[in-house]
Amino acid sequence: MSWLEMQTAAALAPGGALSSMLDGFSPRPAQQQLAAAIASAIEQLDVLLAEAGTGTGKTFAYLVPVLLSGKRTIISTGTRALQDQLFHRDLPRLQQALGVRLRSALLKGRANYLCRYRTGQALTAPQSPQQLQQLAQVASWAGRSQDGDISGLSWLGEDSPLLPQITSTQDNCLGHDCPFWGDCFVVQARQRAQAADLVVVNHHLLLADLALKQEGFGEILPGAQAFVIDEAHQLPELAANFFGHSFGSRQLLELALDSEREAGQVAAAGSVVAGPAAQLAQDLHQLRQAMAVLPVRGTQWAAMLQPGVADGFEQLEDSLERLLQALAGVRDTSAGLLACHARAQLARRLLQQWLDAAAEPGWFDGDDAVAAQAASDSPAQVRWYELTARGMRCQITPMDVSGPLREHRKATNAAWIFTSATLTVGGGFEHIAARLGLDDPATLSLPSPFDWQQQALCYLPPGLPDPAAASFGAAQLAAIRPVLQASGGRAFLLFASHRALREAAQALADAQWPLFVQGSAPRAVLLQRFRDAGNGVLLGTASFREGVDVVGDALSVVVIDKLPFAAPDDPVFAARLEAIERAGGNPFRDEQLPQAVIALKQGVGRLLRSEIDRGVLVLCDRRLQARSYGKVFFRSLPALRCTQQLADVQAFFGQRPGMDAPGAPAAHTDDLFDE
Repeated sequence: MSWLEMQTAAALAPGGALSSMLDGFSPRPAQQQLAAAIASAIEQLDVLLAEAGTGTGKTFAYLVPVLLSGKRTIISTGTRALQDQLFHRDLPRLQQALGVRLRSALLKGRANYLCRYRTGQALTAPQSPQQLQQLAQVASWAGRSQDGDISGLSWLGEDSPLLPQITSTQDNCLGHDCPFWGDCFVVQARQRAQAADLVVVNHHLLLADLALKQEGFGEILPGAQAFVIDEAHQLPELAANFFGHSFGSRQLLELALDSEREAGQVAAAGSVVAGPAAQLAQDLHQLRQAMAVLPVRGTQWAAMLQPGVADGFEQLEDSLERLLQALAGVRDTSAGLLACHARAQLARRLLQQWLDAAAEPGWFDGDDAVAAQAASDSPAQVRWYELTARGMRCQITPMDVSGPLREHRKATNAAWIFTSATLTVGGGFEHIAARLGLDDPATLSLPSPFDWQQQALCYLPPGLPDPAAASFGAAQLAAIRPVLQASGGRAFLLFASHRALREAAQALADAQWPLFVQGSAPRAVLLQRFRDAGNGVLLGTASFREGVDVVGDALSVVVIDKLPFAAPDDPVFAARLEAIERAGGNPFRDEQLPQAVIALKQGVGRLLRSEIDRGVLVLCDRRLQARSYGKVFFRSLPALRCTQQLADVQAFFGQRPGMDAPGAPAAHTDDLFDE
């Protein structure tokens, strides 16, 4: 056993530093086992893939060896909320308990920091009286803020139109030419990160750093001797976006507005740039109107089969070219216009790359869609679009990111620890290891230490129709209502689609429990209202399957309507399945099933969040019993007692805390499958 392993074991042991210094800490064997494996990986500069079920305490399991090692470490989390929790709560407590004084830094993407230059520009631009008042508050706060992190503007909504005006992007940042470069919050945050021993980032920033290295543009993050990737199951999908290319209507509209604003401050430039900038904004609006006939997501080749859409993109390309020419003539008159010219060049390049295959003769004939698709997408990538409420985004996404991830990892010559509560499928790591580009990594799988047999019950409502049937929604709600009656509300209802959510919200509008519906308020607000209510029913979709933590009696039921197979109309997913088939694989077995298993495990993980939680999991998809692959799902979940009897659910909630659970529903899952 190495020195680091021994020190880690001592810190987490009964009577150790954490037991002595932290209120509420209790030693956990699974946590000690995970920490020992992480300590070994750090010492050996090895790769570890570790699944740690809910309740293991994986945050302390990796923070303790990281802090004791003294090695320069980058910790990447799934969300900014987890970043803040890690940096502001967990790290200070552990550093004090262990007596360690490492320099640590919190680093987020530039969109999380106020931009002094753009805020000043916004203050001089035409604004509504309300926005001017809010901007004055922002400017006052900026004068007091130490870090410029806009999470400090808690009163400013996540969808506020002011946010893009007071923050910068890689495209519109003036860099060294900015008059506020010396006081830039982003620059200061990166300087702190460069000087730190431990840097806490999120996956978006980590991947942005890797993408910059790939293109030869240096790095955002300092070199490290160890990387800890928490919530590692999210990394492959996010990496596909970062190793691809994209542009959107918001990006182009901001280019038009910024060009006009910057030109307005230079006497000779305003009349030259105003017309082309206004035309670009108008053409963007017309293109979005033409795309309204398309599905929300789709491939480039399918979109370009619509003549109105094809004409709209051609017009957009022309107007972008005219703006670029106008900016070329005045770019040397100010730093702002020089930056706008560079942004316009990049936008033209991205647009042409996305349209490239569409330029071939006969593209719009529509008689050979298969050939058109083949011309548009190589086996290595797919061109696609996504529509938003008022805009659109166009992307080129690689099908396989395992190669870039593997090369970047090897180039670091560092320890890499990948961990999450949901990595295995049927007990194996093969799927996630392949997607992360890991060749024969060390693995460790630790089940949740919670007593799922006693604390939880899985209810499989009998007699429900196939989830594709028109009658499924009404039948499912009829089966759920008596469960909610037994539990007194206190439930998450998680749906596979927004349509199903809306229908359920309408059907449950007369329920006696407080109803909280996704979209009616920001997610954090909804969750807090749900906790405060104590007997609420929250209706959500996939975004509530993970990163949501409700401890205690407020959440005692989790209902999942359908197995979370990826939407068949997702163009990237569809292209990945085709690539697997072309390579001789089985798309369902190799991709669709593993992805759905991990997604289901995330949803199930919402039910028990502490040793004293109790709850019922309701799975409404009869394919769990009717199809052979249902066994793969059950083998991937914690060991649960299952029942098809509503009376067992009612008895479960009729128990007083501390009583033995009823023996009736202790059915083995194999007994529930159709022959």
